[in-house]
Amino acid sequence: MGAKYDQLDLDERIEMSRLYEAGTSRREIGRIIGRSASTVGRELRRNTLPRGGYKPASADRIALSRRRRLSRIERSSPLRSYVCDRLAMGWSPEQIAGRLEQEGSGHSISHESIYRFIYRPRLRREKLHRFLPRAKATRGRRYFKRRRDPIRGRTSIHERPQAVETREQFGHWEGDLMQFRTQRGNLLTLCERKTRFTFTAPLPNKQAETTDDALREILGPLPEPARRSVTFDNGSEFALHQNLNAELATHTYFCDPHSPWQRGTIENTNGLLRRDMPRQTNLHDYTARTTSPGPSTQHPENPSASKHPLKPSSKTSGAALDL
Repeated sequence: MGAKYDQLDLDERIEMSRLYEAGTSRREIGRIIGRSASTVGRELRRNTLPRGGYKPASADRIALSRRRRLSRIERSSPLRSYVCDRLAMGWSPEQIAGRLEQEGSGHSISHESIYRFIYRPRLRREKLHRFLPRAKATRGRRYFKRRRDPIRGRTSIHERPQAVETREQFGHWEGDLMQFRTQRGNLLTLCERKTRFTFTAPLPNKQAETTDDALREILGPLPEPARRSVTFDNGSEFALHQNLNAELATHTYFCDPHSPWQRGTIENTNGLLRRDMPRQTNLHDYTARTTSPGPSTQHPENPSASKHPLKPSSKTSGAALDL
C-alpha cells in the first residue's frame, strides 16, 4: 500500500467505485487496490460529479483533461515571461516564488509549480533546466553506488538543539565538500545557519586528515560562541569529526544517510557556488585568500535561497577563492 505513484487507471476506478458504493472505508479501499488512503480520498474529492456522484468513466475523463490542461504559468503570458526572465538571470524557483509573494502579486505561485513548469514534457525543447543551480535534465534522486561504513561517534541531526533548527542562535554551521571533475580538486565549504556567512577552503584531496586540519584551521581562531556546532553529511572525509569536539568544544551532527536535503543551507550555498565554479573548474587556477568581508557568490538582485529568500544578509563571505 502506498508504493505506487503512477496515475490511477480505469480498472482501478471501477473497483474503487464498487467498493465505495458498498460502504467500504477509504483506508480499506486503498489496501485492496494497493493505494494509499490519501490517494483514494483525493480521487473521490476531485473527480466526483456534483450531482451524479463518483462515476469511473467520468472520473477518468476528468483526470485526463486535467493532465492535458495548461499550467497556470503557461496560461498567463506575463507570468510566464516573469518566470523565464528571472530563471535566465540565475534566480532559483524558490527565489522567484518568494519575490512574487513579497510583492503581493496576483500571480503568486509556489516554487513547486515552477519546477513542474520547467520539467513539463512539452517544454523540454526550451531546456529551462539549464538555468537551475544544478542544471539537472530530469528530476529525481540519484542512485547510490556503494554503501558507506558508518562514521564512529556520530550524533544524528535529529538530536540538534532547538536553537539550531530555529536559526535563533549564531554559531551553528553546516559543512560539505564540493568535488570537481578531476577528483583531485576539492572545496571545503562551511556556512553559518543564521547569517549564511560562509568559509571556503580548497583541499588537495578528500582524506579525513586533510579535511580535519582545514576545519580546525577555520574554526579554531573563532571565539567559542561562534563555533557551537557543525552538521555534516556522512562522507568519510568527516570521519575525524570528534577532534572538533575534543579540541574546540564544537558539537558535530550528521544528517540521515542519503538525505543531504536535511542540510539545506549548505546545499543552497553550494548551488550558488556551482554557478561560477562548475564541475570542470580547475582549482589549481585559484588561491585561497582570507577576506573580510568577502565577495558575494550571487548577483545583487539574487539573494540566497532560504526560508527568507529575499533578505540581503544572505551573502557569502569569509575565506574566498580569488584568481
